[in-house]
Amino acid sequence: MPALKLRRIDLSASNANQQLAKLRDQLKLDAELVTPASKKLTQAVFGEALSPAQSVTRICAEVKSKGLEAVLRYTEAFDKVKLKPDMIRVSQKELDEAHAAASTEYLDVLRRIRYNVDSFQSGLLHRDAELRVSGSHELHLRYRPLARVGIYCPGGAAAYPSTLLMTVCPAQAAGVEEIVVCMPPTPTGAYNQDMLAACKELGVSEVYRLGGVQAIASMAYGIPGLKPVNMIVGPGNQFVALAKKHVFGTVAIDCLAGPSEVVVVADDSAHPQYIALDLIAQAEHSPGSAVLVTWYEPLLNEVKEALEKRLAKLGRADLTRDCLERYGAFVLAPDKATAIHAVNTLAPEHLHIQTRDPDAIAEEVDAGAIFLGPFTPVAVGDYAAGPSHVLPTGGTAKFASGLSANDFRKRTSILRFTRNGLKDIADVVVYLADKEGLPGHSLSVSHRASDTGPAARPKPKPEKAGTTPTKK
Repeated sequence: MPALKLRRIDLSASNANQQLAKLRDQLKLDAELVTPASKKLTQAVFGEALSPAQSVTRICAEVKSKGLEAVLRYTEAFDKVKLKPDMIRVSQKELDEAHAAASTEYLDVLRRIRYNVDSFQSGLLHRDAELRVSGSHELHLRYRPLARVGIYCPGGAAAYPSTLLMTVCPAQAAGVEEIVVCMPPTPTGAYNQDMLAACKELGVSEVYRLGGVQAIASMAYGIPGLKPVNMIVGPGNQFVALAKKHVFGTVAIDCLAGPSEVVVVADDSAHPQYIALDLIAQAEHSPGSAVLVTWYEPLLNEVKEALEKRLAKLGRADLTRDCLERYGAFVLAPDKATAIHAVNTLAPEHLHIQTRDPDAIAEEVDAGAIFLGPFTPVAVGDYAAGPSHVLPTGGTAKFASGLSANDFRKRTSILRFTRNGLKDIADVVVYLADKEGLPGHSLSVSHRASDTGPAARPKPKPEKAGTTPTKK
């Protein structure tokens, strides 16, 4: 087996920042990530070469205007499955049968993880807040769950019950009553018995055999048999992420998550075997970015040697090796401060800190989720810990956050002023309204503030029984 060829970035080099930016941006949403086979399929479907963004725009427009006909046509074209309208929704019988056939061990695992996620997410919920000034005014902030949420669960390369847990459970913790799940009509999607059993176990009964862009568009715009949702969450490939971006504004979305990524920050105390396993765990997503940042140079060779030994025995070795070489890197920093700067430039989805004082570094860095110490591998967060594994990627952790129960709750301000309270604040409102050239705003306040009449019209006198109003 040939030696592993890993990119190496020396942060003392003059072009180090450009190399880091290139490393960060290679898996961004606007990067060209489609395979030659995907390009060929797009050409065949549309009769011309379209970029992923152009393909998404066309599919969403057709689903919006033509509805179910477009959905069925694109499902057949891209998923190679010919569905009839009555086959799109998974029946309650299919859910019940899948759950009944599931092993006790599998259901027990689902329940244990659900308990962990529910316990964590329920404790995050924002509470209603208020400010009362006696005799003047009341200000309230009210939280209410969204009425209807759509969850996309990919099913191309593998079945992902973990994604159901990490999306459905936070929504339920927030109090969402209507949860829709869309999965591709594949053996690893909506035809997968474990996935259907998980839906049943989680209490989700509205499940659809829809994948890709057409699934996102269907949830956003609605089709016969599938009402529109208020929010769409869940991971997916580049086309799914672009579709979520396209429908944003019609619905809310969680974040624009791309391929999985991890940055491991380590010093001389770190175990090379652990680091190698962490890098492999992300690279096996293929594509996925796996980066080691250290200021202890001997660690680089130690980790490389550990990687080669592990890859020699790994089931997905070829894909993982290719991913490490294309998207991974060893980053050598002259000191800890420079390493922290590099981490913040990358702002990764997952950051694993394996140093003598991980808490200190955690206070200085941006990441979607941070894993501290040698015994907190990213896979624990992916599968069972409690925080959702739906996280921002491609450097967007600088401004975006991972999915949580609070994302499924809408906040509303509620205000109530008394006459005296309005008089107290009227002068500043009138001043600014006049300064902005909005006399209607100004008058709506000044008239009330100077008015001494009753606050409401008197109630009309009730009509006498047995009489009818006289028409004039």
